Amino acid sequence: MSLRALSAELKKQGRALSADALNKIENGRPLDPGEDERGRQIRRVDVDDLVALALALQVSPTAFLLPPTIAGDVQLARGKTVSALDAWMWVTSRRPLTIPEGDDGTAVADHQIYSLPVGLRRLGKPGEPGVQTTEGFVPMPDE
Repeated sequence: MSLRALSAELKKQGRALSADALNKIENGRPLDPGEDERGRQIRRVDVDDLVALALALQVSPTAFLLPPTIAGDVQLARGKTVSALDAWMWVTSRRPLTIPEGDDGTAVADHQIYSLPVGLRRLGKPGEPGVQTTEGFVPMPDE
């Protein structure tokens, strides 16, 4: 999709972003440590932009948050680099970024309780597939 076509689609959604603004978003790069933003043409993306872009491109908003791979490492914030797999598991609410040593499953359960609505939580025994419903945990059938 061209930047002009994407701009037109966003305008239909009520989120007007010019092709120039989209170009600045697309060609942006993270700042190097200690680098100043003055003099650079940066177009930051707010949550409304993120959702509008995801709708226009028919992808999940998470597609913009991490590289499309589970290999290697990703930098989530300055000073916070984790494996891409761990980052994807976290951003898709499957588990917290870190699980304390000796954890009995509480960290994952707490993460899902505070990250997901009832009906999407998977709170069975560790490794047991299933879904948390308003009626309790329902194991997923074997395939």
